[in-house]
Order: sequence, then structure tokens, then C-alpha cells
Amino acid sequence: MRGIGEEQKETTVICVCGMAGCGKSTAAKKIAERYGLRYFSGGDALKTLAAEEGYAVGGKGWWESDEGMRFFEQRKDDLEFDRKADEWLLKLAEKGGVVLDSWTMPWLFEGGFKVWLEASEDARAARLAERDGMTAEDALTALREKDEKTRAIYESLYGFRLGEDFAPFHMIFDVNLLSAEEVFEALCLVIDKWLLGKP
Repeated sequence: MRGIGEEQKETTVICVCGMAGCGKSTAAKKIAERYGLRYFSGGDALKTLAAEEGYAVGGKGWWESDEGMRFFEQRKDDLEFDRKADEWLLKLAEKGGVVLDSWTMPWLFEGGFKVWLEASEDARAARLAERDGMTAEDALTALREKDEKTRAIYESLYGFRLGEDFAPFHMIFDVNLLSAEEVFEALCLVIDKWLLGKP
């Protein structure tokens, strides 16, 4: 069982990023468990804010649902939702000892180890369809809409193009042909070598 010393654990920040359906949440949760770090998600933070607005948040594929898309539209009109979620994540990053599943922290937080999981539209749609019980065609349509709205929000708010600007990342990892377990094990090898200095 790999682990991080308590002193180093307190300062460790790992950001896992990638477009919807690439497997970032699964990888981030498993990494947090493996290394004894806390896991936090930008999506979960936004869902909490959506619930406070009266949205019925829950179930698989909520972001791709009609309610999820309505919240996207509200976020586009009121960027304060995303600012609040990102301020919360930034405070957690500054404290350390975390794995962040976030589209924004690679740009907003200066430290940490940042990895981008790269997957094609078709691969992401297939994963989404299997996860949420959708047809591949419906999943692809939902992904394209979500990608477009997400890019628009962050370009307006922070000026970067999600999925096109890779400047903050230490590693870009093509996951198209890999299982979730293979992605996780490969990332652990990198973390061990780069962050922990283990042979």
C-alpha cells in the first residue's frame, strides 16, 4: 500500500481534469483513497449551489438532464455560481492534502500536480451511455451541448478554452484505449515517481 508521509500529505495537491466522460472523477476518487488524501469535486460544489436554488439534484446523469441544462443556462447568466464554487475549491487547495476533480483549479491554483485525461468524443459518449443508461447518440448530443456550455462559462469567467488550452498541465494522458483501472495504475506510477520520489 503506497502512502505519503504526514508532512508531505499536508502540502500535496493533485488536480485531475478532462472533458465530461473521460473518467476524471473515477480516477480522482481512487487516487485520493490510495494516498490518504481528501477528494473534492467542482461538480459537487456546483450541485450544492443548484440545490440551494431549488433544483432537484440527484441521480445519474443529472448534468445531462433537462434540469442540469437549465442550471447551465442560469450559470451562464450569473457567473457568481462558478465563482463561489471555485473560491471554495481554491481554499481547499491552499490547505493541501487534497485531490481535486475540477475544470478550473489547474488554472486558478498555482501549485500542485496537474493531469489532463484526454479522450475522444466517441469514447466519452460510450462511457456516458453505459454509465447513465443512454443511447450512444443521445450521449453524444448531451456531451456536445455540455462541452459547449462549459467552455463558454470558463472562457467568459477566466479567459481559457477548456480542452484546448493545456498550458497548466504537467501531464496529458491519452486514455482512449485504457480501462479505468489501467488509468488509475498508470497515474499512481507517475505520482510515485514525480511527487514521492519512490523508485
